[in-house]
Amino acid sequence: QVQLVESGGGLVQAGGSLRLSCAASGSFLSINTMGWYRQAPGKQRELVATITSGENTNYADSVKGRFTISRDNAKNTVYLQMNTLKPEDTAVYYCNAGAQITTRLYKYNLWGQGTQVTVSS
Repeated sequence: QVQLVESGGGLVQAGGSLRLSCAASGSFLSINTMGWYRQAPGKQRELVATITSGENTNYADSVKGRFTISRDNAKNTVYLQMNTLKPEDTAVYYCNAGAQITTRLYKYNLWGQGTQVTVSS
C-alpha cells in the first residue's frame, strides 16, 4: 500500500509564496510520474504540474513561470514551489503519483488527502 502525504498549504497574501511537499511511503519498488492537481470550490480538479522520474516537467499554462515542480527521488518526495500567488490559485492541492508496487503490479492515480491553499487579495 502506498500513502501520499501532503504538507505546506496555508494562507498567504497575493504576491506571496508557498512550498508544498508530498512524500510517498509504504511498500513499493518505485514511484514514477508525480504531480500536483488542484480543485477550487465549484470547479473540476485540474492539472497543475507533473514531473517524471527522469525529471521531465509539464505545467498548466496558468502557472507557467510562477510555479516550479521538483522531486527528490531518494526521499520519494515531490515539491511545488509557488511564487507570485494570485487569489485564483486558491484551491485544495492534491498530490498524485503512479507506483510500481511489484514487478507485476503498477498502480495509477494514487492520491493524497489534499492541502488547502488560500490566497487573499
